[in-house]
Amino acid sequence: MIVNYTEQGWEIITQRAHGLLAGQFMLHWAQKQRPKRWMETLLAVAEHDDAHIELENDELLTPQGGPLHFAMRSFDPEFCRRVTEFSLSKSRYIALLHSLHMDFLYHDEAKHNAEIKAYLAEQAKLQKKLRKELGIEKAEADKLYSLLEWCDALSLLLCQHKVQPEQRGIDISRGPAKSEHQLKQNADDTLTVSPWPFEEDKFEVCVEARLLTQLKFANNEEFKKAFLAAEVYELNLVFKKH
Repeated sequence: MIVNYTEQGWEIITQRAHGLLAGQFMLHWAQKQRPKRWMETLLAVAEHDDAHIELENDELLTPQGGPLHFAMRSFDPEFCRRVTEFSLSKSRYIALLHSLHMDFLYHDEAKHNAEIKAYLAEQAKLQKKLRKELGIEKAEADKLYSLLEWCDALSLLLCQHKVQPEQRGIDISRGPAKSEHQLKQNADDTLTVSPWPFEEDKFEVCVEARLLTQLKFANNEEFKKAFLAAEVYELNLVFKKH
């Protein structure tokens, strides 16, 4: 889960909600740049974090009793297994993109962790098998994955409220065109991306969040109860070509 500390308490955005926001950006991608397997690409982006089901997890709190931000989580083999199983049961193409995402997430950590290194070696074999079955070259697969990674990066910036003030830009990621994109806030408080990669000149997206006013929890069960009782609200964001 994505955890933001606010004046009112903890703002919680689930991994699945963040994934759905990423999918909304893919939905608005420029038509001429959309890959052949467009629907599967869109689903791969929107569902890339669907194996994260926070309330089924036993690692929800920090040692101090606050909600655990996703970046603080350790490598979870069970989660990785679910990612593969979920995606393979739907589409080999989706499974390929999700496997590449696992490599992106854990590549650096694998240099110092034998368990992760072994896991990524298995993923490399799976990727090779799926590319052969699908008739997709490695360079093409990497380009397709860059769409997922870009939308994921933009969604994470927004879910963590990292938009910079005074119309200053913040780097998103390199998209399939290998050009660095920046996220900025316009003078009218709408948001923009430069260079603009979307079909429409203006569109709106939203993501659901929860506010927990209790700052410390005795255990996971107390946190789960507060999470389920919290009111859900929407964060609405308008994007406009500058």
